[in-house]
Amino acid sequence: MTELDGMTDQELVQKAAALKQQLFQLRVQAKLGRLEKGHELRAVRRDIARVLTAQNAKARRTPQVAA
Repeated sequence: MTELDGMTDQELVQKAAALKQQLFQLRVQAKLGRLEKGHELRAVRRDIARVLTAQNAKARRTPQVAA
């Protein structure tokens, strides 16, 4: 989690997008029967959740400006 805490908002967005793309590729491989390591799907989903959690925590820490 400390690696994610040091990232900027933009870096977190890019990391989440890259992980979602990786998850898509793994799902395609699974459907085609070419996925050798099925546990990678779960690991990538958990990594995405970690990134989204870090984004949410960072958003809650920054004060909101009332419009």
